[in-house]
Amino acid sequence: MTRRIALSVLALITALLVLAVVPLGLLMTHHERTSFRQTAEATATAIASAAEEHLSDHHPTAAMLRLLDKSRQQNSCAAVYDTSGRTIAKASCGMPPSADITPQIKAVLTHPETRTVQSGDRLTVAVPIGETGHPVGVTVLSRSTGPLDGRLAAMWGGLAVIGGAGLVAAVLLSVGLARWVGRPLREVDAAAQRLGEGALDERAPVGRGPQEVRRLAATFNTMAGRTQALVHGHRAVVADVSHQLRTPLAALRLRLDLLSADAEADVAAELVGAQEEIARLSRLVDGLLAVARAENAVPRPVAVRLDQLIAERVAAWEPVAAEREVALVASCRAGLSAYAGDGDVEQVLDNLVANALDAVPAGGRVRIEGTTAQDTVRIRVADNGPGMTAEARESAFRRFGATSPGGAGLGLAIVHRLITANGGAVRLEDTPGGGLTAVLELPPVPREHGRNHGRGAAAGDRTT
Repeated sequence: MTRRIALSVLALITALLVLAVVPLGLLMTHHERTSFRQTAEATATAIASAAEEHLSDHHPTAAMLRLLDKSRQQNSCAAVYDTSGRTIAKASCGMPPSADITPQIKAVLTHPETRTVQSGDRLTVAVPIGETGHPVGVTVLSRSTGPLDGRLAAMWGGLAVIGGAGLVAAVLLSVGLARWVGRPLREVDAAAQRLGEGALDERAPVGRGPQEVRRLAATFNTMAGRTQALVHGHRAVVADVSHQLRTPLAALRLRLDLLSADAEADVAAELVGAQEEIARLSRLVDGLLAVARAENAVPRPVAVRLDQLIAERVAAWEPVAAEREVALVASCRAGLSAYAGDGDVEQVLDNLVANALDAVPAGGRVRIEGTTAQDTVRIRVADNGPGMTAEARESAFRRFGATSPGGAGLGLAIVHRLITANGGAVRLEDTPGGGLTAVLELPPVPREHGRNHGRGAAAGDRTT
């Protein structure tokens, strides 16, 4: 926007300068040429008047010669001719060739009137001597247009300097105006981006730029303050719920444990069932708290090395998989990275691997793959368990949408929230040959982060 504002203002001022300077230059040029021609004609007419006194009234030639000499001092060449074309008097300077003057002399004698002709760099003026109907001669004055051209060049040069100074001033003015308007908008944009990345205390400066931009910054700050208050309020509610629910559940479970120790067999069986329900309720509370935290969290994306992360999660879950006699394997392209919140991908993989291990029977297999597809980083968690029906897959990412025995139905909701909050997508597919495959798509690392960002150094393909 800054560039567009600067170019628009610069174009407007340039147009104004052109419309002002060029017509002024043309007008001054016309005035100078007209003045130059009129001066030459006036000088030639004065010489013709003095020549008429000599030719018609037989006065001395002193006045005529004086004017001829004066014209020579003014960088002009003048001569007086009779009706036959004979030279009566002339200034001691170079005149145009007689072949160029003779036709002009004849034309003036035939039609007695002043004739002005410009040829090349000289202006020639021919004035009849005597009465209009019966001229007794012709005065011819030739003046170089070099001084005129020099003055015109200097004039146009001055106008060009003025125009150039105007353009420089226009550039400075347009750039200053564009920065005055654009810089506060860029600061508001940067503040909005940082707020979206999770910096809830971010605010935009309100004392810069036009009044409209200041109001925009003030409105943004009001919105940011309310957003911060809402998020902090939700987080406080989550913390209060965590404290208020977990503590009574733990106390109730402890009391049931104490009662079951001294209870009779039939009562003890009932207490065991109550303990199982309390344990299920505890898992449900933990799941709800995890969902609430995921929904209230605003991820700050960083470059995540998926090859190393997948290897770490496989190593962490291998003891559980070995205990359940399930093969847990993984393969990932070396150096594969994605752009996601710190810790989000780990939590997603933990939920998916836990669900897969719960679904796969002994002797089954769970596989994690990391690949790229066009401009997307893709992770697949596939198992060969019983899978899901199409109806179950459609509701799997809703809270309590797909519950497994002993589960709360919140794991996939957490997965969906974390992936979509990072600008990705998640879906469930059938595994070829039977089973369920969770497909995660994450944005790649932006180019400006460079190759050295991410989680550690490059590693080779790993298969566990």
